[in-house]
Amino acid sequence: MQIGFVGLGRMGANMVHRLRRDSDHAVVAYDPNAEARTSVEQFGATTVDSLADLVPQLQAPRAVWIMVPAGKITEETVDSLLETLEPGDSIVDGGNSNWHDTVSRARRATEKGVFFIDAGTSGGVWGLTVGYCLMVGGDTAAVARLRPIFDTLAPPDGFLHAGPPGSGHYVKMVHNGIEYGMLEAYAEGFHVLEASTTYPELDLHAIAHLWNQGSVVRSWLLELAESAFEKDPRLSQLRGWVDDSGEGRWTIDEAMDLSVPVPVLVLSLMARYQSRLPDSFANKVIAALRNEFGGHGVKSEERNSASSAPG
Repeated sequence: MQIGFVGLGRMGANMVHRLRRDSDHAVVAYDPNAEARTSVEQFGATTVDSLADLVPQLQAPRAVWIMVPAGKITEETVDSLLETLEPGDSIVDGGNSNWHDTVSRARRATEKGVFFIDAGTSGGVWGLTVGYCLMVGGDTAAVARLRPIFDTLAPPDGFLHAGPPGSGHYVKMVHNGIEYGMLEAYAEGFHVLEASTTYPELDLHAIAHLWNQGSVVRSWLLELAESAFEKDPRLSQLRGWVDDSGEGRWTIDEAMDLSVPVPVLVLSLMARYQSRLPDSFANKVIAALRNEFGGHGVKSEERNSASSAPG
């Protein structure tokens, strides 16, 4: 089938690549960066030079997937698309939007007869290889029509229609809240190992590899820790500065509204705030893991400047 695609950054470009590589889906893509547009043309995607040029290139009923930063840019992109899309068309927001904003956008889209689908997307820079876990909210018929797109992007059993508009981003929000806690647990454990004065020569790479061989704490995140320690055994090239996308905060806000105790998630968010103060090894572990799974920016110890995976 045909789909429009807006946003060709780290994840967006890889998603277009996967759509073209693993299927015969036709993709018409837009990004304000000309180099980003060129990067997906090599996969067989058609590109346009402006957002206004995108919709006329699509056949009704149209579908446009947006993969842009949450907040103002998403809002402006949705507003622009709603000016040109027609009743029966669909917008898919695959970014990390706040679910409250998603519900509001879906309501506005419905008033124009346009379906609004939220696709919480997890997989980071590895999604091209292993597929993207998709948590989708929206009208049942509209979601079903786009199922071939979701099935191409996701690994087997990696797609779920969670419920009505907003539910996909709601589930993704809680997913990221859990991620905060898991990262913090690994970070603190490796910090204890790294700080040991009794056994100062512990091989953190070897330990991470060992724990992945049948232990109860084995996981993909631990595999990424193994990879990070192989590249930099003491993470000496990183600063322990850890950003947050906002979803951890939103999860905690929702938990408080529901009177659900989430002490681990609260403390893991506080640890991220603390990371912007003097450095710690635990925060270097989190920074390294976020860079490994999502290409998220890190700060170099040597240059004290931000760097990130190309995208």
